[in-house]
Amino acid sequence: ENNNTNTPQHIFFHLFTTMTQEHVYKTLDTKAIHAGQAPDPHTGAVITPLSLSTTFAQTSPGVPYPANYEYSRSANPTRDALEGCIASLENGKHALTFSSGLGATAAISQMFTMGDHVICMDDLYGGTQRYFRTLGVRAGLELSFVDLSSDKVEELLKEAIQPGKTKMIWLETPTNPTLKISDVKKIAKIAHSYEEKIILVVDNTFMSSYFQTPLDLGADISMHSCTKYMNGHSDVVMGVAITKDDDIHQRLRYIQNAAGCVPSAFDSFLVLRSLKTLHVRMQRHAENAIRVAKFLEAHKKVAKVVYPGLESHPSHKLAKEQMRGFGGMITFFTVGGLNEAKAFLENLHLFQLAESLGGVESLVEHPAIMTHASVAVEQRALLGISDSLIRLSVGIEDCDELIEDLTKALDKIEA
Repeated sequence: ENNNTNTPQHIFFHLFTTMTQEHVYKTLDTKAIHAGQAPDPHTGAVITPLSLSTTFAQTSPGVPYPANYEYSRSANPTRDALEGCIASLENGKHALTFSSGLGATAAISQMFTMGDHVICMDDLYGGTQRYFRTLGVRAGLELSFVDLSSDKVEELLKEAIQPGKTKMIWLETPTNPTLKISDVKKIAKIAHSYEEKIILVVDNTFMSSYFQTPLDLGADISMHSCTKYMNGHSDVVMGVAITKDDDIHQRLRYIQNAAGCVPSAFDSFLVLRSLKTLHVRMQRHAENAIRVAKFLEAHKKVAKVVYPGLESHPSHKLAKEQMRGFGGMITFFTVGGLNEAKAFLENLHLFQLAESLGGVESLVEHPAIMTHASVAVEQRALLGISDSLIRLSVGIEDCDELIEDLTKALDKIEA
């Protein structure tokens, strides 16, 4: 198999993208449909072919065909097309896909070694928390969890950073599930001010490439769970990491091949298909979400609503500055406690009670019991993940029907 990571893209991929490289696509809307997806040079097929072959013939031992493919773990034509498209959407140079969002997280963390220090946002997806606090620690990483959304972030980072030892800052913005927003530009400036530059990673899952491009704000790596908005149809599990940095790319490309945490060609095909409607879907998610957020904010059985698009959000101004929209995720607190939250959750019909997010269908979940159950009770209390906290992933259904569904469920709360 090909271990040559000095060639970041393959000849076949160049054939795929020849047409796209001749044109500079100005908007994400157009990139999503065309970037990395020129007609097949052999057949003229407009849609990128699905290459299911696991192995590729060689003309002589160690001499592959001109396309330079040998084994699909190392590289696959359909996966290459997807990676090219996502790199373009994020205004990056390289994208690397993995078999899940946590697979991408694991690969990024494997760039570092025993004794290296990592600073994490205090509020993270439960699976990310679990990974760093267990497997990360087991691998010898030293961790600090810091509220990077704080107005005192410069002071907090100055206290947390260990020059020469701190190698990475891991950030979610907005966070899962409390929707805290951090100033990416400010944190990037601090991270890069040290003699040994600290790599800034931003988990961009909640915003998708449509509403936020962290590399443009100074991040070194933007990552997603493509399972969510990037795919948007709840039928693929995948992760991706995007960078402009050639050295980071080479390190991650080696890990991708050596560790083998890669997505299938079929899943790559599905996500590439889904990206063609990313801009249309995200617009509708956001349109529905702001209406739902305002409805909830005015409801007597809702104690508090957290949504970046509301003026009541403490970081609303920052959200407007670094995001192009506010997304489809809403967090709110019912009146009362667990019993009241359950009464609401058990009486929804359009909103499906399920983990995950970002699909065209609306989902609802209870983080303390579901997605963040692996986070220690004490830590959940510090983060404000209480028994009355509800997370909504607002889909693209008719919004009047969604609000009617929420109304009927809230009416079941006895207050």
